[in-house]
Amino acid sequence: MKRRPVKRFLPILIPLLCAMLVLLLFRYFFYLGFVPSASMEPTIHQGSLILGVRIFGELRTGDIVIFRHEGRTLVKRIAAGPGDACILNGSPITVPSGCYLFLGDNAADSNDARYWENPFVPGTDIIAVL
Repeated sequence: MKRRPVKRFLPILIPLLCAMLVLLLFRYFFYLGFVPSASMEPTIHQGSLILGVRIFGELRTGDIVIFRHEGRTLVKRIAAGPGDACILNGSPITVPSGCYLFLGDNAADSNDARYWENPFVPGTDIIAVL
């Protein structure tokens, strides 16, 4: 029986390995998203593609994050973190432990914590940081 050299399989093997590497990188390290609205303008324009990092450390007020809320994936800025006191819609509130309060940069065109029934998003719903 004649052995086939590995060189014959390289044209198939290399693209396959590259595709697997890209899939793994985007599954565990990166998040590619699309911004469908003007809620983050002028910082992020409507229709922009964004690349988030899934591995992140401590989140701070002012960070822009990608998160899930009520079945949707959103991009907003952290306005307050766990334990922070702030005023939302004229009322003083304190952000519960493990949660965040998110607002869009474009207040006139942003469906954010000001309008949600529950304005707090658990940290476990954060997907990536820009």
